[in-house]
Amino acid sequence: MKNRLLSVTILLISGMGFLSAQPKKATNPIVFADVPDLSMIRVGDTYYMSSTTMHMNPGVPIMKSKDLVNWKMIGYAHDTLASMDELNLTNGKSTYGRGSWASSIRYHKGIFYVTTFAQTTGRTHIYSTKNIEKGPWKSWSFKPSLHDHSLFFDDDGKVYMLYSNRKLILVELKEDLTGIKEGGVNQTVIEDVTAPSQSVGNSGLGEGSQLFKVNGKYYLFNITWPRGGMRTVVIHRADKLTGPWEGKLALQDLGVAQGGLIDMPDGRWFSYLFRDYGAVGRIPYLVPVEWKDGWPVLGVDGKVPATLDLPASKGLIPRIVASDEFTRRKGDADLPLVWQWNHNPDNRLWSVTERKGYLRLKTGRTDTSFLLARNTLTQRTIGPVCTGSTLLDISNMKDGDFAGLGLLQKNFGQAGVQITGDKKEIVMINASSGKPVEEARIPLTQSTVYLKSECNFTDKKDIAFFFYSLDGKQWMPLGNQLKMAYTIPQFIGYRFALFNYATKTIGGSADFDFFHIADTITK
Repeated sequence: MKNRLLSVTILLISGMGFLSAQPKKATNPIVFADVPDLSMIRVGDTYYMSSTTMHMNPGVPIMKSKDLVNWKMIGYAHDTLASMDELNLTNGKSTYGRGSWASSIRYHKGIFYVTTFAQTTGRTHIYSTKNIEKGPWKSWSFKPSLHDHSLFFDDDGKVYMLYSNRKLILVELKEDLTGIKEGGVNQTVIEDVTAPSQSVGNSGLGEGSQLFKVNGKYYLFNITWPRGGMRTVVIHRADKLTGPWEGKLALQDLGVAQGGLIDMPDGRWFSYLFRDYGAVGRIPYLVPVEWKDGWPVLGVDGKVPATLDLPASKGLIPRIVASDEFTRRKGDADLPLVWQWNHNPDNRLWSVTERKGYLRLKTGRTDTSFLLARNTLTQRTIGPVCTGSTLLDISNMKDGDFAGLGLLQKNFGQAGVQITGDKKEIVMINASSGKPVEEARIPLTQSTVYLKSECNFTDKKDIAFFFYSLDGKQWMPLGNQLKMAYTIPQFIGYRFALFNYATKTIGGSADFDFFHIADTITK
């Protein structure tokens, strides 16, 4: 009996050891952060993805991966989309919710192409490079702005863009991609791309086109949104680009939709898509694809799986977001790729070299609000929870200056120091209601203060709290709960933001010793 029990025990222990040794699998979402409108390609064994960040600059972020799960930033297609009041945050104008929209990434004859379009400029923008990680990038643009287009190089050497909303139009481009080709193909190819989803209710949208060619057939992905339903994937296929096209509803689960196809070197296929997930933004998912009767079949039994037969994520820090000590080697005056400015920056008014180990934000004009202030430096928030913190030195701030740590969206939150005459005060601003309200004002008698924000996006709770500390050890609540909301006017997930702006006198500066980000919270 003892020997039998011993054998069973050994089997149980070895079994548990076997189970624990099993490799972890990837889970959806593959990136719990705002990476919308994704477009993806594979070159050899490496995947490249472009996305959109609207009014943020540099813009059109580009990431790479070896496994479709673990992505890291490698660059941007442009430093500035254009120079104009709306993009520069000058003369009271802004381009929130506009800027560069859904991009298309392609690789053709040794050259990478990334295209986007902008209501702000009214143009279609094209960027190309032979080295996607190091550049340099060439850029050009043409009118009009082709909405949600998909760039496509066909096997016969011709180049096309398929674009628009609901009624889809195919145009042939000039060989050098500098504009629409006169006398080339320019026709409506699908009258109503939402038709396959009409059976579940009148459908809206009908955009987000992404065009592919597999085994001689053309496949087109689009997003629809049946009334009273959810974001839905519709796929069309054709033997010729000009049609006729036949379509079907391809996926309707969790609102995961808009994207395309990607294959792996081992022959497996996936569809990359994204999901609206409240205040954190629009987050990427992967669903496996099987081919049946010449159609890509998305999901597992029509559902988005929670786990994937792919390597587990190693986390988003430091590949998508990262801490920064603002310490630079001699001659390095740049910011890591995780940072983006809110609109175009004024590069004369910031520095990581004027004071060693600090980010300095200087004032060069007066502003009336956080949303119109220039040179606000941002990073994505991440889910399900995250914390951002900084140490602010206010020694060089002037009367009327306000500097600190914010959470940027229309319904923003701010924790910072405001100078009024000879008074220094820690202030919390809460714009949960859509209008900024002062919720706390605390006297400050020293020249430094630690500031922290904690965000909880779990199950779309979308709440945040601010804290301050005088020594970096004992943290005290500041103000009240910020109820975050994803709003169309900004069309972007919440961002951690380092800010400094003047309301009375220019010439002051605020110094930030570090920015730390973590995927944990205390509350």
